[in-house]
Amino acid sequence: MNISKNSAVSFHYTLRDNEGNTIDSSAGHDAFAYIQGGQMIVPGLELQMEGKKAGDKFIAVIAPELGYGEMNKDLLQRVPLDRFGDSNVEEGMQFQAGEHGVFTVKEVADGHALLDGNHPLAGVTLHFEVEITDVREATADEISHGHVHGPGGHHH
Repeated sequence: MNISKNSAVSFHYTLRDNEGNTIDSSAGHDAFAYIQGGQMIVPGLELQMEGKKAGDKFIAVIAPELGYGEMNKDLLQRVPLDRFGDSNVEEGMQFQAGEHGVFTVKEVADGHALLDGNHPLAGVTLHFEVEITDVREATADEISHGHVHGPGGHHH
């Protein structure tokens, strides 16, 4: 069976950046399971999965606009450190800012913290090594729940 809308797909992957650094991998874990067309993986990878079948291995290079987006300079904010109360703010810290999402501290200098509300992989070209392990029709329950049930998916 070839991957098409509403296919339940399982695959192993290694994700690298432009320099070849490993960002994430399913090695040593269950294959990742998703429903094709359900927007559960980045759009560029979902596009490249279309039409593939179990056993296929390929490399997918995903430009930022079809991955986690381009860097949005409007999501960078310089905030005075006194706004953090007694907290010791350090580069690399992440925190939830209400409905505005997750922010990462990019820099602490001159009494201010530079906060970045972009996804950590925004602006990064993604290099996926993919091996598709299983393709089947998703069940009606899986489609209505929005996720794959069973190995690699959600268990009820």
